[in-house]
Amino acid sequence: MAPDTLPPASRSSLRRRLDQIGLGLAGLCAVHCLATLLVISALGVGGHFLFDENIHRVGLALALAVAGVAIGWGLLRHGRVLPFVIALAGLALMAVALLVPHGANEFLLTLAGVVLVSLGHFLNLRAAAR
Repeated sequence: MAPDTLPPASRSSLRRRLDQIGLGLAGLCAVHCLATLLVISALGVGGHFLFDENIHRVGLALALAVAGVAIGWGLLRHGRVLPFVIALAGLALMAVALLVPHGANEFLLTLAGVVLVSLGHFLNLRAAAR
């Protein structure tokens, strides 16, 4: 069944669930970033897995898909642009982080992006609740 053929309560619940999934993914991304720095710095192991570019590409693809649907849907529903703009800025920072070498700059760009995407999802949830 297509999302626009669902009853209004189900559509709202699905969008809310997508925002919650987006927040969860952002949390996992932040944990990954912090764990990578801690494990590599403290133990010097795991770099081949934790620094794998595919993890970052897949993470960004998931973030784009979930945020695009949840926050785009929210924008259409409640008309508030701020969650969309904030999430878009965060996704842009995450994309730029893929272009810089591994290290502090990548970490800071990714973490700032994740925080902004999370804030976008949070604001989207609040806007939809009004």
